[in-house]
Amino acid sequence: MAMVTVTNYKLSFNLFDFSATRREASISRQAASRIRHRFSSSRWLNLSSSSTTHRFDSFKSRCSITNTDVHFNHVATEDEDISATDIGCCCTTPILQLKSDVLETESLSILTGDAYVDSLLTTLPVLSEEEQKALAATPAHPEGLYAFYASCLAGNLVEQLWNFAWPSAIALLHPSLLPVAVMGFFTKLVIIGGGPLVGKLMDHSPRVPSYIFLNVVQASAQLLSAAMIIHAHTISPASASSLLLRPWFAVLVLSGAIERLSGVALGVAMERDWVVLLAGINRPIALAQANAVLNRIDLLCEIAGTSLFGIILSKYDPVTCLKFAAGLMMWSLPIMISLTWLTNKLSTGVLDRSKCSQTCCRTSDEEPLPDADNFVNTGLEAIKLGWREYIQQPVLPASLAYVLLYFNVVLTPGSLMTAFLTQRGLNPSVIGGFSGLCAFMGVAATFLSATLVRRFGILKAGAVGLVFQASLLTIAVAVYQSGSHSQRSPLLFFLCLIVLSRLGHMSYDVVGAQILQTGIPSSKANLIGTTEISVASLAESLMLGVAIIANDVSHFGFLAMLSLLSVVGAAWMFCQWLLNPTEEQRSLFSFDPQFQL
Repeated sequence: MAMVTVTNYKLSFNLFDFSATRREASISRQAASRIRHRFSSSRWLNLSSSSTTHRFDSFKSRCSITNTDVHFNHVATEDEDISATDIGCCCTTPILQLKSDVLETESLSILTGDAYVDSLLTTLPVLSEEEQKALAATPAHPEGLYAFYASCLAGNLVEQLWNFAWPSAIALLHPSLLPVAVMGFFTKLVIIGGGPLVGKLMDHSPRVPSYIFLNVVQASAQLLSAAMIIHAHTISPASASSLLLRPWFAVLVLSGAIERLSGVALGVAMERDWVVLLAGINRPIALAQANAVLNRIDLLCEIAGTSLFGIILSKYDPVTCLKFAAGLMMWSLPIMISLTWLTNKLSTGVLDRSKCSQTCCRTSDEEPLPDADNFVNTGLEAIKLGWREYIQQPVLPASLAYVLLYFNVVLTPGSLMTAFLTQRGLNPSVIGGFSGLCAFMGVAATFLSATLVRRFGILKAGAVGLVFQASLLTIAVAVYQSGSHSQRSPLLFFLCLIVLSRLGHMSYDVVGAQILQTGIPSSKANLIGTTEISVASLAESLMLGVAIIANDVSHFGFLAMLSLLSVVGAAWMFCQWLLNPTEEQRSLFSFDPQFQL
């Protein structure tokens, strides 16, 4: 229990006589220490909030306090633990004690409860609607946010360049999709099992050191992978089956899986934690703008990285290009570490804030957080908890539609498409341009999605994006199946249709994220989000398993048909969910025009 002593050198105030219940009368030390700041400084007060109304209803007000100095003396009592447990929060109960010599020198101005509230309304200004919007659009730490953007730019550029470099270089080793498919398959398996575990360990680790450590791990894995591929290009070529048994390929698979797992963990940390702290969780406009900037940075880096490596690969041999990529990795790592440190410094150490304080007050219906050591020893518990929460989420059909899109591993600018186009003899600059145009469509989708939401509402906007993608991919597959594989014109038209279809895919990606943010409780967003990544990785691994079996380039049409069916299935599932809404869906999206008719 905390003892509070209030002194006043110039006393003209009203004193509250607390007559609330034990649970309601508990005041944290931090709240008590802000008494002087709130009342003497005459800052704005929002009396419309439920918490403020509850505060006034919880006690009988006789007086108010101004110009006070609050001193805390912690006094241990035998029922202190009980009071802290009763309120379900990490705080103790302070007692307010006034020095009698102060009360003898100044008279008290006694007000009734209604009179006190009226006096507050006349003396404390309230922000106007325009001022509140301006505050909501202002980041909490703008300088730190800009440094964070620069760090993301340096890291994403190298990552996107490497994501295009390794499948291109491996595809030149042997005319088969098997090596690329095997690497992708095992990488997804590692993400399925290790994703929730790594995410949970990061929740129990300091932000900045763990972020720097993952950057070092990712860069080291990229350098090791580049060294293995360079080694493979310097030795005599082998068949696809014998290539998989080489020691260097086993090292390549392991390093590639570690690199992707580190990249996923870094992405979750940036998008779910860091940007929220820097922009401000209670500043929705600033947070939305920061999310959009991060999305555009990632897509622009994809455009620049793929185009740059494609141009270099068209002019130089693969070994030279891989050495250039390795040099870029070593050059960017110290820059990212420096920018990470600068981000924390410019944000006044907000990233050093303890994560435990964000979860110490929990509702009674939430699952308790398992101990970190238990997750190390029994990682299956994390996966089991995540899958249970994922299945029980209220917007499961929208999430499953998103997962179904991950079955599309062929009709998308990924490793299999890069390997296929390389083996078809297309110029690397054309392949890089294809990936860059797909990323450019993603940038355009960040603007188009806002227009779709304003015109159709958030739910119908998601359906429009999925139907648009499914329609264009249907035409694309028909063009590929009917055209001659020896001619370049049908293949280029096929690629153009895939580029246009990315506009619908990325539109749903943006709108779907907002649907999931609306429907998933904030207390479970991280757990469900990492589990969704694991489920999506499972979907990708299944399709990559099929690609391992049908690894010949002649089977590409069959793989394209399976990818098309997954996109059509996603559109059908989402539209069915939209046409047959539940009461819970109507309640969550009551603001949507779909349910306002």
